[in-house]
Amino acid sequence: MTLWNRTRQAVYDEIAGTAMEMFLTRGFEATTIDDIARAAGISRRSFFRYFGTKEDIVLGDVAGKGELAARALADRPDGEDPWTALRNAFHVSKDAAYDPATMLKIFTMMYETPSLRARHIEKHLQWQAALVPELRRRLGADPADPLDVRAEALVACAITCLDVAGEAWTRSKGAVPLEDLFDSAADALRPGP
Repeated sequence: MTLWNRTRQAVYDEIAGTAMEMFLTRGFEATTIDDIARAAGISRRSFFRYFGTKEDIVLGDVAGKGELAARALADRPDGEDPWTALRNAFHVSKDAAYDPATMLKIFTMMYETPSLRARHIEKHLQWQAALVPELRRRLGADPADPLDVRAEALVACAITCLDVAGEAWTRSKGAVPLEDLFDSAADALRPGP
């Protein structure tokens, strides 16, 4: 990593930390981009060099976690059925950037703020593009067949399970592990014996 990249990352992290503190104390909608820029000691224009929207600060690198899940899926054993491999790959996307109490505040803010919720769903849709090729390979699907929608359906279901688990985790105030809620949601899609 070059000095320029390290400097850029340090500024990014400082802006994000300042903004997140403001969001969690004042509220997301009550905090403006101008407030964040002023508190971080940068101009509004500089803010947009680092972030496209203030929603992007809260959501961090959700799209990057999709790439992480795609790499984990590719590393799963070939003999593992596609659904199980996908579920196991999703376990690597756990966010450990914050302590559980802070994560609960962030999830609550996300699920209660329509613009954050919409942006979160949009970023999760980027996971589709990252995960589908490997899942199509595992399913033996012809990559050129636009009518074979099995891989897209499985990825969409797994993303929905993750989202439902996140909402339930938030409602439970973090009392039940998110991984357990995800597994419970995913198990509901697999017919029993």
